[in-house]
Amino acid sequence: MSTVKLEDQINRLRLAVENFATGVSTLSEESFLTKLSGWAPRDVVAHLIGWNLHIVKGSEQIQRGELPFYDIDPGENYSKINAALVRRYDSTDRQLLLDQLHATAHELREFLESLDAEVWARDFGVRHGDSQVTIRDTIDELIEDYDHHRRQIEDWTKDWKL
Repeated sequence: MSTVKLEDQINRLRLAVENFATGVSTLSEESFLTKLSGWAPRDVVAHLIGWNLHIVKGSEQIQRGELPFYDIDPGENYSKINAALVRRYDSTDRQLLLDQLHATAHELREFLESLDAEVWARDFGVRHGDSQVTIRDTIDELIEDYDHHRRQIEDWTKDWKL
């Protein structure tokens, strides 16, 4: 069992969101909208906006002992869900999208802050394949997603400067 505390995880999430948003804010408008590997940074922001909200709803389902909706036929690497989020948050206005990212991240943080630490780490018996699904583990995955996409955009930026 992890020794990470809920407050520490909330802080890690806040930092991951901020680091990601800072990286996106430094891109040129053209770079923000340029696709590399099938995604533009705009698309990445859009999908993370949606995931912040999906995690709240999914965490509520976990507490009821249900598999989160996004784990039911998500497509390879959640491709169906991500494509729907990119369509839903379809603006090309970087500041608008970053504002939405911060707002949904704030909503997620408020949800997490409302949880009892026991509920956050509890095994409600939810499984995805052979893996246990907890709110704590779900948030860890989201933090890793933010960090992964931050690094991905940093790598794209290096390619654009060549």
